[in-house]
Amino acid sequence: MRGIDKDRPSPEWIAELRKRFPVEREIDRVLTRKMQRRSGPPYSPVPLEKLVEGTTSLLRACNIGTFDIAQPRWLSGGASKLQMAFTLKWDRPGAGRAETPMVLRMEPAESIVETSRLREFQLIRAFEGTVPVPPVYWCDAEGEHLPYPALVYGFAEGVAKPTAAQAGVSGLGTHLPPELRARLAPQFVDYLARIHTFDYRKADLSAFDVPAADSTQCAEWGVNWWERVFEEDGDEDVPLMRLGAAWLRSHLPVLDKPSVVHADYRLGNFLFTEHDARISAWLDWELGRVGDRHQDIAWTTSRAFGHLAEDGKTFLTCGLMPENQFIEAYEKASGLCIDPKVVHWYKVYNDYMMGTLLYATSYRIAHGGKTHQDVLITWLMGIGGMLLEEMRTLIEEAP
Repeated sequence: MRGIDKDRPSPEWIAELRKRFPVEREIDRVLTRKMQRRSGPPYSPVPLEKLVEGTTSLLRACNIGTFDIAQPRWLSGGASKLQMAFTLKWDRPGAGRAETPMVLRMEPAESIVETSRLREFQLIRAFEGTVPVPPVYWCDAEGEHLPYPALVYGFAEGVAKPTAAQAGVSGLGTHLPPELRARLAPQFVDYLARIHTFDYRKADLSAFDVPAADSTQCAEWGVNWWERVFEEDGDEDVPLMRLGAAWLRSHLPVLDKPSVVHADYRLGNFLFTEHDARISAWLDWELGRVGDRHQDIAWTTSRAFGHLAEDGKTFLTCGLMPENQFIEAYEKASGLCIDPKVVHWYKVYNDYMMGTLLYATSYRIAHGGKTHQDVLITWLMGIGGMLLEEMRTLIEEAP
């Protein structure tokens, strides 16, 4: 990795990476844009007034008629993204004059995970009426109106954890009481089944490429994505990451059936209403793709997102139900079979992806001052060793 100035990447080096690691067209566009803009200025705080100005420009370009943006304010959450809450006073189609609570979700200069606001926008819109999602309204895919790419969506009712519960970063470490688990778990399984059996061909998912069935293309695109990011962002040569990439490439699974994959399906990424324990919205679709359902199963069953039940022995997937019950219920709800070998491959893949984000991208954006969350990013880097150890163990235990 030495000899290349990754803070000022040359057009020739960017072109070389694009050739070495072919990925979906929209992923290639987003990663190429990141590299082309890397030598620009670091992140600087964006005043609310500038976000209101940019949002106003976007809405005028969308020809929504007369409107007023009221009560703009910063909104916490959103992980690596910047979020502004506001109330839009407008003539809502089919409803007349309305005051609608909305959220602007925008990139910083560089994010811990560089993704497409257009893909996120299209996925959420596609699933309206199939699974609970927040309403989405407009997208500034190229950052033509706002400082960085952004989308505007509506507020969804509900909470991510019980009001009295304790939780860690991004919802990790949340413990739900047994009676709440019993009511949420069936919905959790059902909505994942709906996502994986959704007919994506009938939706506008023009920002997605569909991998060929009965081929390894899906897995190859995934490995290329994260190995490319590791090369783009990392300064440290991590032998276990090289080993992980090599193992993944030598064991690529064949995709039997392309499905929409949420890619972050877990406790903490959905809202529910406390009075009736109803899941009201699925969030954080930014890593979604058309791919292999086993990727979601591997992610959801990760031990990082679960905990032991009250008996101190039974491990609960996403803090909701034992893994064997989760798999059995999923297969029944979806009509799809789960191959343990493919799940194992995707567990290694998920660790490799997270290793890339922690060892390479987190370092790069903190080093370059490209994010508003330097403290969080550097803290996250500290758990990289545990992920690599898990990846090593998974490789050694591979069936």
